[in-house]
Amino acid sequence: MTIAPEISVRRERSAAVPVVVAAAVAPLLVWLVADPLLGARLEVLTPRGAVELGAPPILIAGVLSALAGWGLRGLLDRFAPRRGRTIWLVTAVLVLVLSFLPLTDPAISTSTRLWLGLMHVVVGAVLIAGLGRRGGDRRAVAGRRA
Repeated sequence: MTIAPEISVRRERSAAVPVVVAAAVAPLLVWLVADPLLGARLEVLTPRGAVELGAPPILIAGVLSALAGWGLRGLLDRFAPRRGRTIWLVTAVLVLVLSFLPLTDPAISTSTRLWLGLMHVVVGAVLIAGLGRRGGDRRAVAGRRA
């Protein structure tokens, strides 16, 4: 009986947790610079009127993005270990690019557009760099050598 795969899964999870936390907190740090420090009000218009973006929705969006990226990477490591990294990287970059589409709304101010765009880039960069290489890649390489 071997326990190596179980230990490997735990190591992968524990290695990904700091990446997920960093990706969740990163947009909040950008918001702290933009809103409280520089006074840039981040506002978006909705059918109900203008909504100012504060810390809670930005943190929630960061957490959801980070968990989605981690979840997708985990699924790909499990079900497509040989191509998982490539699929994940292409998907992550595509999602990052598509995340800018709502920022093209003319109702969003230039300042808000720039700060939100920076938040998207920061979250994407943390996730792409942090989750771009994980244990699934090592297993696939080891499998090819055997």
